[in-house]
Amino acid sequence: MVRKRRSSEIFSMSFLDCMSCGFGAVILFFMIINSRSDVEPSDQTKALQAETNKLEIEVLEGRKNLALARTSIQKLETEEDEASDQISIIKALIAELQAELVKYDKDTLAKIKSIEKLQSDIKSLEDEVKRLLALKKEGEAAGERARAFKGEGDRQYLTGLKLGGERTLILVDRSTSMLHETIVNILRRKSLPEAEQLLSRKWRQVVASVDWLSSQFRPGTEYQIYMFNNVTEPVLKGTDGLWLKADDADQLDEAVRQLRRTVPRNGTNMYAAFQVIRDMKPRPDNVILLVDSMPTMDAATSSKSVIGAGERANLFTAATQLIPSGIPVNVMLYPMEGDPAAVTSFWSLALKTRGSMISVSHDWP
Repeated sequence: MVRKRRSSEIFSMSFLDCMSCGFGAVILFFMIINSRSDVEPSDQTKALQAETNKLEIEVLEGRKNLALARTSIQKLETEEDEASDQISIIKALIAELQAELVKYDKDTLAKIKSIEKLQSDIKSLEDEVKRLLALKKEGEAAGERARAFKGEGDRQYLTGLKLGGERTLILVDRSTSMLHETIVNILRRKSLPEAEQLLSRKWRQVVASVDWLSSQFRPGTEYQIYMFNNVTEPVLKGTDGLWLKADDADQLDEAVRQLRRTVPRNGTNMYAAFQVIRDMKPRPDNVILLVDSMPTMDAATSSKSVIGAGERANLFTAATQLIPSGIPVNVMLYPMEGDPAAVTSFWSLALKTRGSMISVSHDWP
């Protein structure tokens, strides 16, 4: 007989079970991965978060600065608008002031022109008054003068010369240099006859000057006329040391005639001429010196035929020391070639004595 076999049990898994197991393994794997991902990226997240926060802070700071900049810009724009308004106001004020200044300038210019015209009118009136007073005074003085002098035409013959004084002393240089202005012509005229020498233009001008001066003497005053070359002597002989009366017109005319007949000659001894100023008693209160050059000697005779400019200056200085203080010396300087020191020397003399110096022109008087 056949025996029945017993059935044996074998373990087996279905496909579904396999799939479930696999899926569970995958889930487990993902869970493990997720758990590690939660741990490891945590530091990165913090770093990123910190960076983000920093950027957010910078953005906020930038926005803040931007807001401040916009505020500053708005403030500056406001100030600019206010400054523009102020500038406009100032420009308007400047324009107004300029307009006023132009108006004032015109008014001032008109006033200045008006004042200048008034001053000119006043000056013209003053000059006219002075002229009329001078004519009146001249007319009155003409009636008081002892003698008259008439030149070529009516004109003011001399200004600046001090002609006042109770005692006037006239010193006239009659040395050879009075024959002409140049040395060559002086030598040439020196050899001519005396009649020709007396006609020398320069000497006739000197005599005419004395003639005019004598016509200015006031009645009641006194005068004396001396001429000098190497020696000094009065024009009128016998009147040495005497004061003459200006009232005596005939005597004045004779003095001028005697001078006109005198021939210029010899050198210039100014020392002797200034001795007269010191020796006159009483002393003169006004001296008029007619001269053309510096002295060439200090005595009646001299052994020198030629004398230098330095020696002539020394002679002049020594002579001027004889003049007493307080007596003005008025110099009438005639032209002379080759004596440049004469102008400054005689000007200094006039200035020192409070007198005046006049350079005589060719057509005076």
